[in-house]
Amino acid sequence: MLQAIGHILPIALAVAISSVPIMATIVILLSPKGTKTALPFLIGWVLGMAVVVTVCTLGAQVIPAPRTGRREATAIAVAGILVGIALVVVAIVEWRRARRHPSDALPKWLASVDKLGPWSAFGIAFALNARPKGLLLAIAAGLAIRAANLSVGESAIVIAIYTIIGALTVAVPVILSLVDRKGMEPRLLEAKDWLSRNSVTVTALIVLLIGVVIIGAGLANL
Repeated sequence: MLQAIGHILPIALAVAISSVPIMATIVILLSPKGTKTALPFLIGWVLGMAVVVTVCTLGAQVIPAPRTGRREATAIAVAGILVGIALVVVAIVEWRRARRHPSDALPKWLASVDKLGPWSAFGIAFALNARPKGLLLAIAAGLAIRAANLSVGESAIVIAIYTIIGALTVAVPVILSLVDRKGMEPRLLEAKDWLSRNSVTVTALIVLLIGVVIIGAGLANL
């Protein structure tokens, strides 16, 4: 199980630093309805992440089990390589798109999340886990869990760790804002300004590195 946890930690980190849910959280917290919609948004994000990675883990069960001991089956290694390549492609496309069309303005849908009600915030947060990048990271985590050939209980623990780490960057500002809304407002504004200028580049770089690591791990286990 420790090996599986070690494999999913960098993947969960890539989920945690994804700019879209972080920026959506900040916009919601800065809105007049922030205290009413932030918690449903957090619940939707956490629940969606747990559901998606669980489904990906169950889907990975169709791949043949490891041949011997700690050595991954060839099919698992190949699947990991393909996911890693897809992540690298997504990272490069996002980075090139940001370079071609630099802008500090928020996307229209993101700029409107401050007007959402609690249920809408929950639904959008849940659905954000179905973005291509999120799905690829969840698939990578599911493959890592499958490769370790864990029991149901051990898989649940690893999934819980993945979900907790991936949700930290949304959970922390929400909790702190609920405790001290006025004190958090300047920090949220500063974070929003920084993310609007740098988030795409930073996220693309991290996803690129994670993709390369996943490809390397897959090649090592062929």
